[in-house]
Amino acid sequence: MKNNGILYIVGTPIGNLKDITLRAIETLQNVDIILAEDTRQTLKLLNHFSIKKQMFSYHRHNEKEKINQVVGLLDEGKNVALVSDAGMPIISDPGQELVQFLVKNNYKIEVIPGVTAITTSIVKSAIDSTRFAFEGFLSVNKKQRRERLESIVNETRTIVFYEAPHKLLYTLKDLLIYLGDRNICVARELTKLYEEFIYDTTSNIIKRVEEKPLKGEIVIIVKGKNEQELKEENTKKYINKSSTDLVKEYMESGIDKKEAIKKAAKIKGVNKNEVYKECISIK
Repeated sequence: MKNNGILYIVGTPIGNLKDITLRAIETLQNVDIILAEDTRQTLKLLNHFSIKKQMFSYHRHNEKEKINQVVGLLDEGKNVALVSDAGMPIISDPGQELVQFLVKNNYKIEVIPGVTAITTSIVKSAIDSTRFAFEGFLSVNKKQRRERLESIVNETRTIVFYEAPHKLLYTLKDLLIYLGDRNICVARELTKLYEEFIYDTTSNIIKRVEEKPLKGEIVIIVKGKNEQELKEENTKKYINKSSTDLVKEYMESGIDKKEAIKKAAKIKGVNKNEVYKECISIK
């Protein structure tokens, strides 16, 4: 590692200021510079703990141009803390490109863990938390948004999204269209005074939000697709195909011919030798 300054990635509270760690406070007290997504927001946190530090703005729109400046500070031996408005930096927040550059060029990095909206919401969502996929914010680009949702239609893990309140209804309607009417949980204002968890189906929550829009930063937790139902759907999808077509399809996906014949025979409910005879000409 280079013998110069250290970048500290510091987790901060997502609402309740008491959730900050002693290590986070100590780090913010001791670094030379703080990189803040929004200096006004971070100033409130620093003032609460009587911390006075020089801050630089570091957000999504100036991230690339700021990397050289941060590297210069580290080369001078200065220790730098990276914070976002709330929670762990880099997760749906700026900082990824900076960390990639520093790792690639052998700079020192330390992570000061803190709370995240992902884990805080999912443990109270009443939806399976053993396996989950974090999708963050969906793109506002219609094509990219559609492609992303289409790619997770058959996801069996719990799916977690972030959303802004003014886009919530739009996103819920898209989830209903692409993923169907599933059990979901909408969590808002986590760790704050008006924290709320809403448990219902997508369609019912849409009705509720249409009647009374929700405020605050929002996390949406969506139940994954039932594995047995997915298996049955796939069986129905393939049952009407010929053995030859099935074998070809499996082989195109990278499965060798012998295994493809076994899978096709199982789907069709016939002896594998019968499928082998039909597919003998397939190379």
